Amino acid sequence: MVAARITVNGREMPIAPAASHTTALDFLRERGLTGTKEGCAEGECGACSVLVARPGVHKPTDWVAVNACLVPVAALDGQEVITSEGLAVTGAAGAPPVLHPVQEEMALRGGSQCGYCTPGFVCSMAAEYYRPDRCPAADTATPHTGPGPDADADGGTHADPEHGPNGFDLHALSGNLCRCTGYRPIRDAAFAVGAPAPDDALGRRRELAPPAPVATRYIHDESSFLRPGTLADALRTLGERPDAVVVAGSTDWGVEVNIRARRAPCVVAVDRLPELRELRVESDHIEIGAALTLTEIERRLDGRVPLLAQLFPQFASRLIRNGATLGGNLGTGSPIGDSPPALLALEASVVLASAAGERVVPLADYFTGYRQSVRRPDELIRSVRVPLPLSPVTAFHKIAKRRFDDISSVAVAFALDIEDGIVRTARIGLGGVAATPIRALATEAALEGRPWAGQSVEAAARVLRGEGTPMDDHRASADYRSAMLGQSLLKLYARTTEAVPS
Repeated sequence: MVAARITVNGREMPIAPAASHTTALDFLRERGLTGTKEGCAEGECGACSVLVARPGVHKPTDWVAVNACLVPVAALDGQEVITSEGLAVTGAAGAPPVLHPVQEEMALRGGSQCGYCTPGFVCSMAAEYYRPDRCPAADTATPHTGPGPDADADGGTHADPEHGPNGFDLHALSGNLCRCTGYRPIRDAAFAVGAPAPDDALGRRRELAPPAPVATRYIHDESSFLRPGTLADALRTLGERPDAVVVAGSTDWGVEVNIRARRAPCVVAVDRLPELRELRVESDHIEIGAALTLTEIERRLDGRVPLLAQLFPQFASRLIRNGATLGGNLGTGSPIGDSPPALLALEASVVLASAAGERVVPLADYFTGYRQSVRRPDELIRSVRVPLPLSPVTAFHKIAKRRFDDISSVAVAFALDIEDGIVRTARIGLGGVAATPIRALATEAALEGRPWAGQSVEAAARVLRGEGTPMDDHRASADYRSAMLGQSLLKLYARTTEAVPS
């Protein structure tokens, strides 16, 4: 097997002698690429953002921004990485580098003060800069030079404060924090960039395929990082190594390594397994590969599952969604994971694979206790299966201290069929109110067969307040959580009464 290597800013370098748990952040800094910073070591501040070449949705390759503080460098074996230093173009002999358009706009519009967070912002902005569908004429667009970042071509005010006239989605920066500059000049810079020039090397790189996944066997001091080449190899490894930790985007395990100094004798990466990266729409269900990132799912589904479309923008940040997977979110078994309530409301199932075969488990039967499930150590979540047709009335409500990029105090997902003013079926998934994500079965029963009208909805909301066993903690009190459950149903009713006769 070829020694593990990574290509950084066009230069190939060996991963050895880094420890198997070494993050990409530490690896890069040890090699003098200190634009990549450590801020929180939890994937919340974005100071560590770098670009990785990944399979694209609209072009062969997408430049994807990820948290280098969470990703083991061994997970990048055979892949291409661009840091903030690699964005600038080397000038002629003796001349300074030519700034990347994103770097130039950040400098011109005062987007940097102390500069600590700036390289991370620049990398996240560059990923959005190279998004092929950023604007209808992305390959021919010109830089925005109007009266201000919110101005339309006719001088009027741009209606959507979170999307620029150039198609730039500010949610691309939701995982980046700045403590001194303030966000207005950073937004100005984001809304000022145009489209990549025809001779832009990173822009042209999108037209070529990304590096193919490579099988990795990296061993250092008796600890190993393994990336099997096939699903069969992965399942065989898990059967032989019940102590193995399975990772995809490492958005959860990376925090354990950094904050709690967790170490594993064997880590098995499944993020590039082709068998776990399929998305298929069948006549009676949608099959979502467990190793597809949330960003990939969001862009491939393109709103086809409205409940998931509501969930994705509220799930952490774009940086996290670029690495996090449904398989990982379900595999951790966390009672405050954001995807389980939505998937419970959709009556989803998980497909569990082992060397002995596969089995399909309804998600409602999957969780058995706090961070526990029916999945055995020798099994992987291969996919998530969402049955069709979908319920027409859906909503995802996340109650948290911040609007975005926060852990939920309570999460509620609804999927209702309402016909002639009567609730025919109701499915409600809850997170944050019990040791596991749960279905609100009593509330579902209180709704089904009854009018979608004020009196019956208020009665069901009282039932919903009593679901689960909420607790007091630093995020919210038990009473607050219970109150928010009932309020969520009333909110859904208020938003649907105009569309659904009462």
